[in-house]
Amino acid sequence: MSMPKGSNAPVPTAALRVEVGWRPGPGVPDADASALLLTGGKVRSDADFVFYNQPAHSSGAIRYEGKQNSGGRVTDTLLVDLTRVEPAVDRVVLAASADGGSFGQVPDLSIDVRDGQGTSVARFDSTGATVETAFVLGEFYRRQGAWKFRAVGQGYSSGLEGLATDFGITVDEPQHTAAPPAAAPAPPVAPPVTMTPPTMPPPPVPPTAPTITPPVGSPPPQTPPAPVRLTKVTLTKAAPSVSLTKQGGTTGSMRVNLNWEVRKQFSGWGSKLGRAVANHSDLDLDLCALFELSDGSKGVVQALGNAFGSLDRPPFIHLDGDDRTGAVSTGENLTVNLDRTQYFRRILIFVTIYEGARSFADLHATVTLTPQHGAPIDFSLDECTVPSPVCALALITNNGGDLVVQREARYLVPERGVSPQRTVDYAYGWGMNWTPGRK
Repeated sequence: MSMPKGSNAPVPTAALRVEVGWRPGPGVPDADASALLLTGGKVRSDADFVFYNQPAHSSGAIRYEGKQNSGGRVTDTLLVDLTRVEPAVDRVVLAASADGGSFGQVPDLSIDVRDGQGTSVARFDSTGATVETAFVLGEFYRRQGAWKFRAVGQGYSSGLEGLATDFGITVDEPQHTAAPPAAAPAPPVAPPVTMTPPTMPPPPVPPTAPTITPPVGSPPPQTPPAPVRLTKVTLTKAAPSVSLTKQGGTTGSMRVNLNWEVRKQFSGWGSKLGRAVANHSDLDLDLCALFELSDGSKGVVQALGNAFGSLDRPPFIHLDGDDRTGAVSTGENLTVNLDRTQYFRRILIFVTIYEGARSFADLHATVTLTPQHGAPIDFSLDECTVPSPVCALALITNNGGDLVVQREARYLVPERGVSPQRTVDYAYGWGMNWTPGRK
């Protein structure tokens, strides 16, 4: 049963799953969940803001898990472990921001708090929104040594930036450069005249400033932390591609992260149980990349066969490791050296199921590409309705120096006896020779 606005209810001091949900449809903007850890009504630092660009708190108390679309509803999830919230924190604000519209356009907006068994322990259905682009839906707060949840339902028309700054977050605002005024016409230039300057005495040498040595044991000067960056790009079927070049993201490195979870159940912190894994507890997804370089050389970066690649030599792509948790703060990660963009022709990011499941059915996965200098790019995979153990995620192509990311989200079904890697190769015309391998 939904709680009335302003009411409160006790919640267990445990690991809880917070689901911000709504009903998608034409003209309905996307929404993003976030959380702020407060002390006396303000954050202690920008690190107390957990959202899509800063997905995990250093204490381990809050983690942003991302979206899933199932049963006609979209949910964006935060995992909140109240046992790990630091004693100085007295309140955890749970909010959402609209991307591409206002909450007056978002039907059936709700926040649902579930325990480790998946049972709802508090729920609030928010109604009456109009022009608000950010909403505080609820909050956890301490009361006499225990935790309670309050249904809030208060909005901001200034979006995520307004909400964040209201609680003390320093936001990285976009810089706008004004065009210089038109220059006045230059006066006519007279013929040059050669002149010999008079002999002048050398200028006096200024006195040397004394060197000040800081006292022994004094702390080094502190560099102020970088402000929080709120911008992002979400790829969809309607808008499936984005130019990294136009986003200013073609230098430094780019991290490609895959995280996942099973839709069926939630049992404790980061569970991966469900129909897709049946009786298997070890679900192993492998993030991989097919590459073709400008000189025509081709290959694959993957954990299978220990083909982890390299950042400082071809293929300038490196697989960070082999993860089995799917957590957004870890998960599977590839790093691409964008300082070597001129060597890339195309890169296909894909994922295979190594063990633990026969297909992607009931698995929810989110892909995030984070350039070092540019807005993060993310997208969720559609629900899998075919017996597919391999999915093409994103295709990165170099179009005359313009690096473009294309959302694929394409489930592939291998023919009998054909490996997932060879299936991807056939689908995208890579033309490589494949041999069996193992980790």
